[in-house]
Amino acid sequence: MKYLKTIMAGGIISVLILISLHRPAVSQELGMSFSFFFPRNGYFSTPISPFSLRGIGVHPTRYLSIESGFSLYRMSGMNVINLPFETRDPLMGPFFSIMVPLQVVLEMQAGNVVFRVKGGGFGFYNFGNKINYGNVDRAMRIYYEWDVANSELDYDNSIGFDNKLGYGLIGGAELIVYFTKQFGMNFEVNYLSGGTDLNFRGQVTGGSLPNTMETVNIQYKDARLDYTGWEITVGVLFDTKR
Repeated sequence: MKYLKTIMAGGIISVLILISLHRPAVSQELGMSFSFFFPRNGYFSTPISPFSLRGIGVHPTRYLSIESGFSLYRMSGMNVINLPFETRDPLMGPFFSIMVPLQVVLEMQAGNVVFRVKGGGFGFYNFGNKINYGNVDRAMRIYYEWDVANSELDYDNSIGFDNKLGYGLIGGAELIVYFTKQFGMNFEVNYLSGGTDLNFRGQVTGGSLPNTMETVNIQYKDARLDYTGWEITVGVLFDTKR
């Protein structure tokens, strides 16, 4: 089942990227936007411009569309869940992340104001991953009630492109205000809830001074990167269909 989910997530991302490459054929809005991600128990993250293209889609009806795109983020720090201890400090980062959404969009319009409600799923792929050992060791000291701790960990998403695809749910809303017939500004807020398995493993050495140090082997098979948080987008657009 785990491999099936990975294959499905990979297929979804591949299809969505192919859709993104056909922007002139399916998109009726052109513009530039900036997206910022605020992960739960993590550090504020910014997009890598100009590698962000969102709002690409098809419009079966005037009030219904299906949108995709992609954003390349530099994630400053994200938390890890399903550990035997809890921490509000991010345990992973910094790293880069390609996030690809697929959303059904319902649109309502009143004069020069457009309001959209969106919902669907997203896939992501991380690379350049790093462990924030400062926060990990601090959490270990609290968990084991030690004075000092030094951990050496490995995980399934550790080297190069040998990473797992992640996925989750995404939903939000967008407000567009047109200042002319075709030029406008948009403000969008999305909530993402997803993750990917890490399988933390390794050892931690520590103890309470001046007592003798000890080394503990750890295996957190259920450890999971918490790709959950708020995404805020601000941009300008030129609508060719108006």
